[in-house]
Amino acid sequence: MLDSTRPVLRARIAPAGPIFLAITSVGWGFNWPVTKFLLSELPPLTLRGATGVLGAVLLAALALIRADSLSVPRAIWPRLVTAAILNVTGWMVLMGLALLWLPASEAALIAYTMPVWASLIAWPVLGERPTLLRTIALVMAFAGLASIMGGNGFAATADKLPGIVMALCGALGFAAGTVFSKKYPIRLPPITAAAWQIGIGCLPITIIGLAIETTHLELVTPVGWWLLVYSTVVQFCIAYVSWFAALARLPASVAAIGTMAVPVIGVVASAIALHEPLGAGQIAALVFTLAAVVLATR
Repeated sequence: MLDSTRPVLRARIAPAGPIFLAITSVGWGFNWPVTKFLLSELPPLTLRGATGVLGAVLLAALALIRADSLSVPRAIWPRLVTAAILNVTGWMVLMGLALLWLPASEAALIAYTMPVWASLIAWPVLGERPTLLRTIALVMAFAGLASIMGGNGFAATADKLPGIVMALCGALGFAAGTVFSKKYPIRLPPITAAAWQIGIGCLPITIIGLAIETTHLELVTPVGWWLLVYSTVVQFCIAYVSWFAALARLPASVAAIGTMAVPVIGVVASAIALHEPLGAGQIAALVFTLAAVVLATR
């Protein structure tokens, strides 16, 4: 059975870490315009939760096909549930609710302060001292985000306070989950670990969504059904498995910095797919952020 958390394996295949990180960033980045389109046809909690649960079922089936066991030792359950709540449930719910008070650009700007918190938490918890190279990479990544969001400005008014708090809590929670997963690795086959975390994390979202939201599947267009396939297979199956694989092979702070490519890819993809503005600021952001990711993963 493959155990991706064993140090000997991690050291031997460490160069694959940036590749997994790139797959994650592309998968999550393209999911921005996908989700934006789908929210015009389906309610948010049901959309995020149901696709996640279905993705977890597909991952579980793949694990069985690969002859990986789905059993979880009793000692692993506490860290598995904790990681699922921090990395999946909290992020999806809090970021989704933050959008009720904030424009998407402002919510994303707060959300992707996550690498700062991950780097700060990883220092005392994991002993990952911020190196000069990583600090420069972090500054470059924020320069990219500032470029891409700067045209919209940011006004922290009292009306936006609930959204600001929720987005910040989501970023802190995901950062804590990133460091937690490094401190207390889940010693399961990678696909099994991803299936359980996504399933545990999305099930309560699905239940709440079905209880309080009204879903009209007959209004989903053919394009919407194809995008649902993308959201389920690429976002939850491929991208999340790649994220856990990258996290197993890279320092927590480096993996966190790597996710800052997600909003840049999302904006560029939105410009192409949804005909949203794409100017010098977006192009500069893409260059700055991708250069920062390359620098951080050296």
